[in-house]
Amino acid sequence: MSADVVLLLEGTYPYVRGGVSSWVHQIIQGMPHLTFHLVFVGGDPEFYGEQKYELPDNVVGLDTHYIMDESYTKARASKGNASAYDKWKRFETYFHDTQEAVPTELLREMFSLLGDDSGIPVQDFMHSKEGWRALVKSYRTYCPDFPFTDFFWAYRNLYLPLLKSAIIARSLPKARLYHSISTGYAGFLGAGANALHGTPLLISEHGIYTKERKIDLAQANWIAGDDQLVEEGLAVNMGYIRRMWIRFFEQLGLSGYHAAAKITALYAGNQRRQLKDGADAQKTLVVPNGINIERYSDALASRGKEIPKVAGLVGRVVSIKDIKTFIRALRHACGTDPQIKGLIIGPYDEDPGYYEECRQLVDTLGLADKVTFMGMQNVAEILPQLGVMVLTSISEAQPLVLLEGMAAGVPFVATDVGSCREIAEGMTDADQQLGQAGTVVPIASPQKTADAIVELLNDQDKWHAMQHAGLARVKAIYDEKMMYESYKQLYSEVMAWPE
Repeated sequence: MSADVVLLLEGTYPYVRGGVSSWVHQIIQGMPHLTFHLVFVGGDPEFYGEQKYELPDNVVGLDTHYIMDESYTKARASKGNASAYDKWKRFETYFHDTQEAVPTELLREMFSLLGDDSGIPVQDFMHSKEGWRALVKSYRTYCPDFPFTDFFWAYRNLYLPLLKSAIIARSLPKARLYHSISTGYAGFLGAGANALHGTPLLISEHGIYTKERKIDLAQANWIAGDDQLVEEGLAVNMGYIRRMWIRFFEQLGLSGYHAAAKITALYAGNQRRQLKDGADAQKTLVVPNGINIERYSDALASRGKEIPKVAGLVGRVVSIKDIKTFIRALRHACGTDPQIKGLIIGPYDEDPGYYEECRQLVDTLGLADKVTFMGMQNVAEILPQLGVMVLTSISEAQPLVLLEGMAAGVPFVATDVGSCREIAEGMTDADQQLGQAGTVVPIASPQKTADAIVELLNDQDKWHAMQHAGLARVKAIYDEKMMYESYKQLYSEVMAWPE
């Protein structure tokens, strides 16, 4: 079935809860005049469960794909298509030298050939003579001093998802617009589909995908061979396989940027990063998140005169949210003011191991009567109970929870990540004149976080000044009506883009 918009969703909506998924759900609901077809792209199916969202009525289809699923058909030896592999070898060079995006014509050819029986089927890529020759040539050209077995598995893990992406691209429903909510695999899928079908592509980034993957790879302990290389003096900071993955993701991002008609960022800092990573300045623009301010009017009205001695963290219980720093901060805060309590509001089923570590930390620090894990809640109903919203994440883009708290009259303490400083202090001169809506603290700083919590909860003048500034800022800049209007204009503009 055709749709106005095909949304390309990597690892998010509708199977994973979080800020990006909430935003996608919000956009769909806010555009009832358009129809949407969802294309979910995940890694391994074992990491995803049931749908977490009830799809709005204007969603006309949902396709679910797993590009790292290893349930292949039975292996069979074959010769392979020599002509197709000649094109493959040229295509692969762009993943080793990421100065330029894959040219549109080559991308069109490869998305026609990859995973296709007349080109390079998945089984051919894995088992054919030409596929083997291409792999060996790549090894000898790019990585001759590295253990072949490690290169072999890296090569397969890098490129097999591209074959599956091409298969998906050829099967996409007809649409007036492809909208990818990241670069990465989804953005590259959008670039390939744009090359194949001529349908214009819009990319919206919350975090910067390429930057986040680089951070993941710098911390990864699953990439073999680095220790050996360091011992032999062949690498200083990271092994070749790690750099190979980084260049791979750089090319996914660059090709997505190249194909997109427009590219949005949530705030100016991320827009600057997009430009640094190869986006065309003429294509980029900032569209901040927006929230339904009226939804929090009851929460604001129901606040009592007293400031609750309650610090709340709203978010998933996962390591990137650094819940442990929040717990440690509460230990310091409670030591200064024993009346302070903490609430952790959000799902804890995504990473059960980390959740258990957090619970054990609460017990170890003697906070069992001070800290409560509340699980999923209606945030609007919880906000009147909070005296301060706390965010201790090590990575964010533009956290919706801070905006929601501001709309409900709750000042915040947040780490200096993403746009948190802009939200606290303002973006423009006029915005900054509104005042400070929150306190920004360094990452992984329990003591400074605790000091900020204690100060806010015990300084009524400062608390009320921040509440006033937050209410003014969220109404002036972060109203969802402005976000909807921006995307309505963008959709109209990009849909009119010449094929």
